[in-house]
Amino acid sequence: MVTLKQLAKELGVSISTVSKALNNSEEIGEDTVRRVKELAELYNYKPNKVALSLKNNKTKTIGVIIPNILNRILAKVLFGIEIEAAKHGYNIITCISNESLEKEKQSLQLLANGSVDGFILSVAEETQINNEIEHFKKTISQGLPIVMFDRVAHDVMCDKVIVDDFDAMYNATKSLLKEKRKNIVFISNINDLSVGKLRERGYNKAILEHGVQEPLVLKIKRKKDDHQKKIKSFLKKNRTVDAVIAADSSSGVIALNTAINLGLKVPKEFSVIAFASKSDSNHTIPKLTTIRQHAKEIGVSAAQMLITRMQNLPANADVKTKIVKTSIVKNKSTL
Repeated sequence: MVTLKQLAKELGVSISTVSKALNNSEEIGEDTVRRVKELAELYNYKPNKVALSLKNNKTKTIGVIIPNILNRILAKVLFGIEIEAAKHGYNIITCISNESLEKEKQSLQLLANGSVDGFILSVAEETQINNEIEHFKKTISQGLPIVMFDRVAHDVMCDKVIVDDFDAMYNATKSLLKEKRKNIVFISNINDLSVGKLRERGYNKAILEHGVQEPLVLKIKRKKDDHQKKIKSFLKKNRTVDAVIAADSSSGVIALNTAINLGLKVPKEFSVIAFASKSDSNHTIPKLTTIRQHAKEIGVSAAQMLITRMQNLPANADVKTKIVKTSIVKNKSTL
């Protein structure tokens, strides 16, 4: 490989001059910059990133840990992170925890060993169920900042980007009550996650305030229940149900399809709202009314917060939580 030293020797200038010219320093004249870049291109010179990271004690790399790559929302968050990171000259290394506490710990340990300058992550389901947070605290104590998004550990002192799950579900339930729906069921297959619990509470508050019905909740156990079969069985037995509000996209889509198959007229007789993405609603007939989380914005905000902290602040000083507002996108599954 061609080195800075070799380029400098051939051009008859110092190594420092070559380095500054390649980085467009204003200290170096235009003619010298041109000569240096032409020779570097001729020899296909590439900077040694490992050497640079050792010299600067920075890798210019962000570690991202997500629980499920097949989740469209998480994939869009990842997209937002990558766009913002690249804008500031950072690369990302992505690990998938697959909802496993052990894999999450392994990913943090692997990347914390000099590979990244900080982490952006969404907490694994098993981590939340076990309420395990020591691996996060240990990482921050090493001087590596963490920004959590969506699913967060509230007892960990780090920056966070969340949506107001409680408020979003409260407002969505109220919109169904305004349609004069009298028997609204809340369906969820994310019961063990912090976001699922907050969404259920938002539903409960709206229902209890209105006073027309008692809260009606159907919880799907992801590893044990047949998702489709359980929703179909419930709606068959409870024919007075006239609306579904779902904490997750799959429950919403299944509920909508089941209602249609049972001969219910949507939205004249039956309404469905779900936390879901635009692509989810585009694949249902009628199109599903959704609570949109603005996942790309979550990713951009998380990257901005981490980069600001890595450049200016200690890993746990003056931590902040940013709330990204959700929006209800009305489609043909509601009046």
